[in-house]
Amino acid sequence: MADGFCTMFPMSKQVSPEMRAKYDEIFMQVMLGTQAEAQTTQPQAPGNLAAMFHKQQVADALQQCAVLIAAWNQGEIDTKAISKCAAALKGLGLSAAAERIENLVKIDEE
Repeated sequence: MADGFCTMFPMSKQVSPEMRAKYDEIFMQVMLGTQAEAQTTQPQAPGNLAAMFHKQQVADALQQCAVLIAAWNQGEIDTKAISKCAAALKGLGLSAAAERIENLVKIDEE
């Protein structure tokens, strides 16, 4: 899904200042909720190796959230970051959060 997602949309999508102002609160709620969910997950298996992979996936999700916020602040939706963030969230078992992130590309469509 993640690879197909990137081919469906360009690398970034421009968002007008008006739309950004209108949807800023929703966007930030999704980002903050996603970050909180990612940080509260636990490794899906016992052991040091599982903990290491879990820590990396959490870091990947948080990093891509930061990329999405930076792009949003510049009036863009970064579809590559959406794809990477969604993949990390799915790896953490957060399919609903991944779907919310993937839907951000349509935030300005009324």
